[in-house]
Amino acid sequence: MAAAPVWSVDPRTGNPREQVAVEATAEEVDRAVRSAHAARDPLADRAVRAAFLRGAAGLLADSAEHVIEAADAETALGPARLTGELARTAAQLRAFADVVDEGAFLDVHIDHEDPTRTPPWPDLRRYKVPLGVVAVYAASNFPLAFSVPGGDTASALAAGCPVVVKAHPDHPATSELCASVLRRAAARVGLPEDVLVLVHGFEAGIELIKHPLVAAAGFTGSVRGGRALYDLAAARPAPIPFHGELGSLNPVVVTEAAAAERGERIGAGLAGSMTMGLGQFCTKPGLVLAPAGETGDRLLESLTDAVSDTEAGALLDHRMRDAFLAGVRERAELPGVRAPVTPGAGGDHTVAAGFLTVPAHLLADGGPHDALLEECFGPVTVVARYASGTEATAVLSRLPGNLTATLHIATDGPDADAPALLSALAPLAGRVLVNGWPTGVAVAPAQHHGGPYPASTSTSTSVGTTAVERWLRPLTYQSTPEALLPPELHEGNPLGLPRRVDGRRA
Repeated sequence: MAAAPVWSVDPRTGNPREQVAVEATAEEVDRAVRSAHAARDPLADRAVRAAFLRGAAGLLADSAEHVIEAADAETALGPARLTGELARTAAQLRAFADVVDEGAFLDVHIDHEDPTRTPPWPDLRRYKVPLGVVAVYAASNFPLAFSVPGGDTASALAAGCPVVVKAHPDHPATSELCASVLRRAAARVGLPEDVLVLVHGFEAGIELIKHPLVAAAGFTGSVRGGRALYDLAAARPAPIPFHGELGSLNPVVVTEAAAAERGERIGAGLAGSMTMGLGQFCTKPGLVLAPAGETGDRLLESLTDAVSDTEAGALLDHRMRDAFLAGVRERAELPGVRAPVTPGAGGDHTVAAGFLTVPAHLLADGGPHDALLEECFGPVTVVARYASGTEATAVLSRLPGNLTATLHIATDGPDADAPALLSALAPLAGRVLVNGWPTGVAVAPAQHHGGPYPASTSTSTSVGTTAVERWLRPLTYQSTPEALLPPELHEGNPLGLPRRVDGRRA
């Protein structure tokens, strides 16, 4: 039986562009994983690793014109958005090169032998080592920053783990192009090209997570797809870590005082955030708790004007378009729900932004309105009008885990509602914002992009330099002669690594 072809499709028309590849068979996935596994030892050299990551960033920037052209043709995200995403992706690669050079991620601890303690301490030396081959499942909505050359790949390579990427079917040509860039960068520094291998196909993704030489996985996508892979990872004879980002409502709460102070600005800012990237950001604010009454009305008027001015656009694929249209139709038909700006079809291949409103008390007790507490991928948000702080916190108590939670408070004086609402939001998300918007995730050491389930399946971040920790495990040597120790743990610290010795930074 011939392997199924992999086509690049234009989301603006739904028409195939070109055949890019064929779906990988189980045998081809096995070869891909084994060839990546064989690249572990060459990748162990930190200096070479850092040079590889910087070289990949440089080659990606050099290839920007072709990469952006391919990505726009397959995603309809537009050259301006993709230019920024490519710059972010290159910066991520360079940031992880800096992490590799510094070496603090190895988390070296040395406790010398101390017979005076009760019980006595032996000589203990601990650091972190790479897990092995990492499977990366590329995202649909970020064809660069969360796909082949993205954060999961960059952090895994920085940890010393070869990567097998399962390409997303929405941008196979972009995936092939980016994989070739990374493989060329590897060859230029003397690494095997198979430190990164690309495979295509739904069944290939299943075979990949089940392969005995795959040591961990990173995923960005839907709750349904991510949970299926998570369950497969846990059901293996030797379960593996599965770091999945699955779905998020990203609630926003606007206090009465904030709405009174600057309701018009908040409404305009909300419109910009919920329509950014046509509502296809994982951090899109999908539920907004705003006060009822005149102050909330001014916010809604501003939101209505701003959303009405946005243009229709093409989602990443027609399957997502169909799901968006069905989702907004289901929500709009619920009792008590209104649509000041109706979201839906903007044309045969496009969608138009809009938003829904509902009295907050209808979300506090369960029932059919629970659909409003689930993510709807695309340019729509739900504004729940609350009559009291108690009503707002009752809705928050029913929310699942999220990537972000946002609170808008007064800036010209104290806001009495702020402490209780911030306290209610903090358990719900991995990143809590005050007087900002969640779309846009800075690649910084203090960043956390994750959250309680279903936002993610682990407590680790997928953005920022601490993402490298996902692909490492601690290893301690006890009473081991120095000649047998790895150089990272030698007494004289020949590699000049940051470390703690007998409990103190050295």
